[in-house]
Amino acid sequence: MIAYVDGTVTYKDPAFAVIDVQGLGYEVRISLQTYTAMPDVGKRCKLVTYLNIREDAHVLFGFLESDEKKLFLDLISISGVGPSTALVMLSSLSSPEIRQGIIDEDLRLIQSIKGIGLKTAQRVILELSDKMRKDAMLTTGVKTPGSSNGALKSEALAALVTLGIPKATAEKSVDAIIKREGYAITVEQLIKLALR
Repeated sequence: MIAYVDGTVTYKDPAFAVIDVQGLGYEVRISLQTYTAMPDVGKRCKLVTYLNIREDAHVLFGFLESDEKKLFLDLISISGVGPSTALVMLSSLSSPEIRQGIIDEDLRLIQSIKGIGLKTAQRVILELSDKMRKDAMLTTGVKTPGSSNGALKSEALAALVTLGIPKATAEKSVDAIIKREGYAITVEQLIKLALR
């Protein structure tokens, strides 16, 4: 397995890049996310990779961020979503948007991606929503760009219930605060406002 390639960008376009590693050029399929964030031709670049071995080809997929690779691997674990489809998904929406769509079970958003039909969108949401929610729960209390809105609400609810507030009351209060303040609020601020 090739874990990463680290070298000079000799060619890049929205679909693939060529990275020269000490005289050996690796053709790496990339998403639009990676293409946009990659340095220009002639600059040094490190891409974390996934090698897909098929009967007719060995295809190397590259990602500037390991977070994007993790999402790619989650997506290709779903029956009916191959590496090319996963790459289209990552090119259509940002990683946080895909994760949030799965957490929120936003069928319309996932289905809006080219090549994703109703059944595949349902399968993606069904098989990944719990995993994405658990991953989101592991984030810190401070809301960072890309952390999920669902995690913000879940963490605040869990804390309020632990403090002895009935779940229904806590949920109503949290929803009202989020509607008023938006998702830019931290978990700590959300809890404080809910306790007033």
